[in-house]
Amino acid sequence: MTRLRGRLLVLQVLVIAMIVVLVVRLWQVQVMQGERFGTVATETRTREVRVPALRGSILDSSGHPLVRNRTSLVVSVDRGRLERMHDGGAAVLRRLSTVLGVPYDELKQQIRACGPGISRPCWPGSPYTPIPVAEHVKTRQALQILERQEDFPGVTAEIQSRRDYPHGKEAAALLGYLQPVTEQELERREGLKASFSGVDLVGQGGLEAIYDAAMRGKPGLRRVQVDRMGKVIKIDQQANPVPGDILVTSIDQRVQSIVEKSLDQAMKETPKSNGAAAVVLDVKTGRVVAMASRPTYDPSIWVGGIKEKDYRWLLSDKSGKPLVSRAINGTYAPGSTFKISSVSAMIANGSPLNGSYECPSSFTAAGQTYANAGGMSLGSISLHTALEKSCDTVFYKAGFEQWKADGGLKPKGTPKEPMTHMAKAYGFGRRTGIDLPGESPGLVPGRQWKKDLWASMKDTMCRRAKTGYPEMKDQAKAAYAKRLAHENCVEGNIWHAYEAINFSIGQGALLVTPLQLARAYAALVGDGNVRSPRIGWALVRPDGTLVKEIPVPVEGHLPISDHARDYIRKALAQVPVTGTAAAVFRGFDFNVVKVGGKTGTAEVYGKDDTSWFASFAPADNPRFVAVVMVAQGGWGASTAAPAVRRIWEGIYGVGKGDDGKPIKPALPGGNPPARLPVIRDGVAVQ
Repeated sequence: MTRLRGRLLVLQVLVIAMIVVLVVRLWQVQVMQGERFGTVATETRTREVRVPALRGSILDSSGHPLVRNRTSLVVSVDRGRLERMHDGGAAVLRRLSTVLGVPYDELKQQIRACGPGISRPCWPGSPYTPIPVAEHVKTRQALQILERQEDFPGVTAEIQSRRDYPHGKEAAALLGYLQPVTEQELERREGLKASFSGVDLVGQGGLEAIYDAAMRGKPGLRRVQVDRMGKVIKIDQQANPVPGDILVTSIDQRVQSIVEKSLDQAMKETPKSNGAAAVVLDVKTGRVVAMASRPTYDPSIWVGGIKEKDYRWLLSDKSGKPLVSRAINGTYAPGSTFKISSVSAMIANGSPLNGSYECPSSFTAAGQTYANAGGMSLGSISLHTALEKSCDTVFYKAGFEQWKADGGLKPKGTPKEPMTHMAKAYGFGRRTGIDLPGESPGLVPGRQWKKDLWASMKDTMCRRAKTGYPEMKDQAKAAYAKRLAHENCVEGNIWHAYEAINFSIGQGALLVTPLQLARAYAALVGDGNVRSPRIGWALVRPDGTLVKEIPVPVEGHLPISDHARDYIRKALAQVPVTGTAAAVFRGFDFNVVKVGGKTGTAEVYGKDDTSWFASFAPADNPRFVAVVMVAQGGWGASTAAPAVRRIWEGIYGVGKGDDGKPIKPALPGGNPPARLPVIRDGVAVQ
């Protein structure tokens, strides 16, 4: 009994002690610190929320949308807030998975940071940016998230704008796409950090990248009070976002569609082709009317975040890498389309404009024979006929004689190199400066280029001359490569006769882009000025106020007389009538519009020929230049020229379509819009 009483006494003392502690603590909380805890219980916090601006749309020259905005209910996750939770936000993501019907693992992948070894889906943007995990969310799902914020801390559902491409794949490389802003871009892009809303996307290609700052607008600011659960209870301050500028382009959507369809047909007719491009320029203004590249893709693939399989496909050889625009980044030997530059060099160097020139079936120089295409022999002809019939041997001889006049293998003083300098005057060998990223400068070879190349490659070439190319499986190709390495090791700094001869007809090391060729022809058949083409025409506010018109700079003037240019133009005007493209244009109604142009067939080692046709219309007073290039397309007259014919038929309404009905002209009267479209409330008034 004594032991039991002792235990009960101890228990009583413990109970009394606990009651005393509880009473004391209760007194402290309610009396001593009651006011402070009461304040905490009802405390509100102030937060600043940046509201993204509506991005400006992209319109064609008549005001038709090329890229527009659409609204969508988007659910986003604050990864930083989830990571601060005791379970890393796993419980929140599981509840969100149930509401959205999206697997938990997929949500987890979407919000992880992209990096080395981490494949998509992942988040490539800033870690402080809310990460979109679902769009086109139903209103019922959004309300479940918003009304139960205690179950979904760090998760928001709001209406956001998304890019929409009403014409699908058309002009994809030209328009570009949007992607989340990375930390590196915030630091690299001037002015981006100050105007970044936290959820903005940034232009990552095409016009979206070049005019990103103007189209992005300025974000708004909301200073709000929220309770401890994160619910907004009061708005203290609100500054509305300023919508971005609308970009009006010189692209004509009707012409663009014609060009796209014509390229599709050309690619279909040449299954071996791995790429094609087309450019239509306004000769009078230097603006781009249409530009297309093949292969292409649907830019909507980027909207809402690109999937890993789609991203890998875009970068794969199997897809043909459609992110690369063949119109501005693809470089190819231009073949006979380049003869406008060579004949200009001949005239500028003293060759008589109305002289007589021999056109034998072949030309021999420095121990090597160069044949005319098809073994053609025309006897004594004019430069007019040399262009019309594309006589190679006339240009072979001119290229060789100019090389010899400069001293041949041992140049005297400073070589004149008329053909090299004329090519550069036409704008070849440098970027056109068009308002698109990723343009290639191409290559104009010459004596100095050869020396510079040799200096950079000598050690490698001499080593390969000894070791050869054992890694190459094709023994014939390996032996050929070894011979080239030996030649370049011993005399790689010398500009040989064969190089000058090949250069004269647009072959050899010469590389141009379709856009470079188009602007060269525009300078020739226009006013002689070499312009830097532009796609952007003007930036306009949503209310129609003109922000600025985008000028087209003049970079130079062709160093030949107007009379010489007119002579060349008239010669080219005969090409579709009695020249190398006559068969292609048989049946074409020249009473509707006269067409001029030049075919080009460029040889490529180990592949089929590159097909070219550079053209202009109307031939008497050119308004447009159209250039088509089809890689591995064969003869210029077999693939590229028919593609250009279809473009002219569509623009001017020549002939009948596949349905047997007359083709309606895309540009009645043959003129693009002369005035900017009228914009009201963010859309064009038609």
